[in-house]
Amino acid sequence: MIYSMTGYAAASRDLGSAVMNLEIKSVNSRYLDISFRLSEDLRFLEMPLREKITERVGRGKIECRGYLQAQPAQGAARERAPNAALLAELGKLDDAVRGVLPQAAPLSVAEVLRWPGVLGDDSLTAEQLQAAAQELFAKLLDDFVATREREGAKLADVLRDRAARMREQVRAAEPLLPAALAAYRERLSTKLREAVANLDEERIRQEVGVFAAKIDVAEEIARLVTHMDELERVLKKGGAVGKRLDFLMQELNREANTLASKSVSGEVTAIALELKLLIEQMREQVQNLE
Repeated sequence: MIYSMTGYAAASRDLGSAVMNLEIKSVNSRYLDISFRLSEDLRFLEMPLREKITERVGRGKIECRGYLQAQPAQGAARERAPNAALLAELGKLDDAVRGVLPQAAPLSVAEVLRWPGVLGDDSLTAEQLQAAAQELFAKLLDDFVATREREGAKLADVLRDRAARMREQVRAAEPLLPAALAAYRERLSTKLREAVANLDEERIRQEVGVFAAKIDVAEEIARLVTHMDELERVLKKGGAVGKRLDFLMQELNREANTLASKSVSGEVTAIALELKLLIEQMREQVQNLE
């Protein structure tokens, strides 16, 4: 598969006393750059979540956000009753302490009510949060990678389309080259004869031949075809292809520039300019690939 560096996914889970919200998004980057924006009660999740992302993603500027949203208790107006078993245990402890330390003050009502669990404390422990976050993030990461995969498939289709159009332009240029070169040789020979009346025909042919070799673009056409073959091979192979394709875009652009500079025909020049336009369109899409 080919993956885009652009992706987004969000997920949430009801944990009873709170809702856990996680979000991950990414944009283009030369390297893998991960940042977190987690609320204080989820800060301890950063390292395990970073490891999960690194296992699945190769490149991109990634931002992961997470926070807990407190929920009002259902039936908040209902009468709250203390935990009878815990009250009995606290009473025994209080008696035991004052039996050894008679001067110790007995527990006050306020202290008893603040004791963890007396009023059914339903706060989440770090272990519960981590387990819930790991499970939720696994699903979130699957969705995130799937969005990058879908985007990557679309970008690959765009690149294949542009490559096919480039091949059409190259095929159109190939039959034009011999006639354009022959016409240019004839024009150059005529100008040389007019400029240097005493120059013999053999010298004229030599000068024309040397210059014709300099403007021959057969090698550039062959390299364009070779680079397009490699482009299609890389797309077919898949994986992390962004950097390889970026290099190929540079090479394709180099050959198209040379083709334009050597051109002695208006038709060939127009084809070279169309090739440069298609290459630039491809280069913009390649910047989004992992």
